[in-house]
Amino acid sequence: MQKQIPLPAGTTAPRTPTADQIRRAPKVVLHDHLDGGLRPETIVELAAACGYQKLPTTDPAKLGVWFREAADSGSLERYLETFAHTCAVMQTREGLVRVAAEAAEDLAADGVVYAEIRYAPEQHLEGGLTLDQVVEAVQEGFRIGEANARANGDRIKVGTLLTAMRHAARSQEIAELANRHRDTGVVGFDIAGAEAGFPPTRHQAAFDYLKGENNHFTIHAGEAFGLPSIWEALQCCGADRLGHGVRITDDITVHDDGTVTLGRLAAYVRDKRIPLEMCPTSNLQTGAATSYTEHPIGLLTRLKYRVTVNTDNRLMSGTSMSQEFAHLIEAFGYDLDDMQWFTVNALKSAFLPFDERLAMINDVVKPGYAELKSEWLFGASA
Repeated sequence: MQKQIPLPAGTTAPRTPTADQIRRAPKVVLHDHLDGGLRPETIVELAAACGYQKLPTTDPAKLGVWFREAADSGSLERYLETFAHTCAVMQTREGLVRVAAEAAEDLAADGVVYAEIRYAPEQHLEGGLTLDQVVEAVQEGFRIGEANARANGDRIKVGTLLTAMRHAARSQEIAELANRHRDTGVVGFDIAGAEAGFPPTRHQAAFDYLKGENNHFTIHAGEAFGLPSIWEALQCCGADRLGHGVRITDDITVHDDGTVTLGRLAAYVRDKRIPLEMCPTSNLQTGAATSYTEHPIGLLTRLKYRVTVNTDNRLMSGTSMSQEFAHLIEAFGYDLDDMQWFTVNALKSAFLPFDERLAMINDVVKPGYAELKSEWLFGASA
């Protein structure tokens, strides 16, 4: 047995990461909506350029506050209105290129090294663009953003998810669009929108098509609707990942003595290592969780589900990956090892080729966290 030798007093590594360390830590986001992450000043400028006059205010600082308050209001109508404003200024090639480039730059500045950003091409056709032109503009923006990030000393790789709206009837068309652009950075497909009344099997043909093409897809499931939505997404549609998935806890019983019993669906999700794209702040806004300390991510992490941490809508939630981790660190006492675990989970679950995932884990993430965890040595010696 190896003998544990304690470090001298005052030289132990601090367990709680500082805000600066959280920001510098390499992070991965799998669930981030392009139309939910615009800079307020960009919205104002694009609105002026395209003649959109329905913004609640043209003061960027006040507009940012308005978006967060509308998202927090508990009113579905006000929440949906926020996306009406962002989508309204994303109807031109120039607008899409700018928004995509800035999304990549903002994530990179926050320490994100790999991001899968999703959007619904069908919501950006009012200016006369075709679906393919929308995708081409966004892809151009992401490449510009990656280059700008490198020029600023940051590194990021962006993959795109094309989303079909659950209430619409264009999922087959969008699935084919995703497959058509899969060699130019579109890494997968998604469906989003209201879960209740619009089950994932409504788009079964699109999922069957993607499976036949050996393509990847995730499904928003288990956020506003419960276990049937998760079951259909997995067992009928064959989803690779679950967008949110917080309601899987409906199939988990925590007993008074602290022991836990998993229902068959909950056990299946854990055993099969189904990735859960969890978005803590967004879940608080939509009522899927009551507080950070009560968020299901704590229980699911303790039970070793394939949990990932995500932003969902950075503008509406007034958040970033660093802020999401800061909330979880405060709520659950997580440290840099936990942050690394969440990040490796995300890379294992990413729709990247295996060799790229492995290189990102071994050559970027693990060395980055090792460097951060060693910093206490130099602080102690100083």
